[in-house]
Amino acid sequence: MKPCSFILIVWHVCILSVTAQSLGVVSIPAGLTEKADAVKRFEELRVSIESINKAVVYHKYAFTILNKDMERHAGYNNYYNNLQRLTNIDGNLYDAAGKHLKNVKKKDISDFSVDSRITLMTDDHIKAHNFFYAGYPYTIEYEDEKIYDGIFFLPDWIPQDSNNCAVEQSRFIVETPVDYKLRYKQFNYTGDPVVVNDGKKITYSWEVKNLHAFNVEEFAPQWEEMTVSVFIAPVDFEIQGYSGKMDSWQNLGKFIATLNAGRDALPENVKKDVHSLTDNLNSTRQKTFALYDYLQKSTRYVGIQIGIGGWQPFEAAYVASKKYGDCKALSNYLKSLLKEAGIKGYYVLVNAGDEDLNGLWIDFPSPYFNHAVVCVPDGKDSIWFECTNQTIAPGYMGSFTGNRKALLIADDGGHIVNTPEYTSQDNMQVRVVKAMVDSSGKLDASSITRYSGTQQEMPHYLISHLNKDSLDEFLNDKLNLATYEVNSVNYSEKKDLIPEVTEELHITAPSYATVSGKRFFIRPNLFNKVEKLYDENATRSSFIEYPYSFYDIDSIEIKIPGGYQIESVPQNIELNSKFGSYKIEFKILKDKIIVVRAYTRSSGRFAQGEFKNFTKFSNDLFKADHSTVVLVKESK
Repeated sequence: MKPCSFILIVWHVCILSVTAQSLGVVSIPAGLTEKADAVKRFEELRVSIESINKAVVYHKYAFTILNKDMERHAGYNNYYNNLQRLTNIDGNLYDAAGKHLKNVKKKDISDFSVDSRITLMTDDHIKAHNFFYAGYPYTIEYEDEKIYDGIFFLPDWIPQDSNNCAVEQSRFIVETPVDYKLRYKQFNYTGDPVVVNDGKKITYSWEVKNLHAFNVEEFAPQWEEMTVSVFIAPVDFEIQGYSGKMDSWQNLGKFIATLNAGRDALPENVKKDVHSLTDNLNSTRQKTFALYDYLQKSTRYVGIQIGIGGWQPFEAAYVASKKYGDCKALSNYLKSLLKEAGIKGYYVLVNAGDEDLNGLWIDFPSPYFNHAVVCVPDGKDSIWFECTNQTIAPGYMGSFTGNRKALLIADDGGHIVNTPEYTSQDNMQVRVVKAMVDSSGKLDASSITRYSGTQQEMPHYLISHLNKDSLDEFLNDKLNLATYEVNSVNYSEKKDLIPEVTEELHITAPSYATVSGKRFFIRPNLFNKVEKLYDENATRSSFIEYPYSFYDIDSIEIKIPGGYQIESVPQNIELNSKFGSYKIEFKILKDKIIVVRAYTRSSGRFAQGEFKNFTKFSNDLFKADHSTVVLVKESK
């Protein structure tokens, strides 16, 4: 054997030995596995920006999977498309001792299109792999490289992507030319990145070690505000021949306006429809509602994301012809219909969904949007339109896009605006209950409930997509009864800027009241109860966030069986705090119990130090909601 060959073999054995030692479970720092289902052993995410239209992203990481609850981290998947080419995928599998068991075979890497029943066209694909190993604990290691042909989005760094995954070490490196302007925004990172300028490039480095798993707290903020995260964005960029600046929201809006320019021409038949619908109407509201109804009845939503088409809408004429489009295309189409009617509408980008209520960061212009809507000024107010929903009320944004900041695209660029905020008086649940309880404890109750604003969204969904499973889930949540039978249920709807749904319900519930000897126990607050008690000695690590306020009022009348008299009645209670207000009153007539309950929850962010007050307020509500009236049999 030649000496060089011998040296090479020894070197290879040493490398494997070091890897085995470093990835063995015993080398995980003490305490890092507490509350964890997996541990990220190491990570390097390196973004090398070569110019305003090209970047190379290298990613290498390893996870130790401690149990089956973290199997989602046990495999590899990464997306790619025509603008982001994915290459050089490799990976390895190690046992608990860190011994190498297997490496990735090219033939075992799956490749499939990102598709769904509502996606018509996309060039997004995913490459995926899994070792399908179950010898817990074990470690997987993967690496890949992605080439960006055009830069608009840049990768973010969130080393801890779930609360039950600890992080041993993670590093984020960004390399740029010396004349490249990089912007970044960081959360929960101590200090600034290490920045090195060697005259040829500038390198930014962030690193964390020993991030522990933790319990997710109720009413917590968005994930990136709870853990370490860094977001990066360019100033100048270029993608598929379009160039722009992202140093201000106005300039980012100018780029979007450029993408949308000249895509509002309508075919003649649609123009005639517009004038037929609106020429005889007087107000902006009447005309916009008529055109929105036309949009809902003549189009449907499908996903279309191909290249720059992920940001550029299809032409209005295309939507008119095909009768479908994505959020961008449908919003551009409605804006075009409004223009033909002589109404100025604005294309608005928004970050939609319940998990992203901040909408955008005012101090960090960046393209973190996933949806488009339309805004129409109407005097001192504005009318907003969600263009992808064929059943939603005109002018209603709701929990999906309401109460957040968005980017309105005007002729002079982008402007930050607020989408509609829905107050407690908008988000109401008003219920009137007439009920009786017989001597066996069986409840027979009829209720009429009016839901409005965000509280009507689930009933509206039931009306539009009624099925037994959805109805059962909704009623289980709303009624808070162990067992019940629905004898009849009916929903009606009023569509307006603040939509309403009215529910008429008749149910029976055996053994709702408890009979014990000569006593009869009944909880008269039938349906609307706080169902969770909090530990008043617990500590809070994040602030408390109530994204939406609401107002509930229940008026309940229960006829009690004959032959009983009242032995004890709960006290009337009134509570007031920064989290909301609550009042419940009990009144006893000869054969009836009457309860009136009113609860207003206040939206907002509340400091961790308020948690003790929060738990007391919530627990007081729980106790009041579950109060019991005691009846006793009359003596003969």
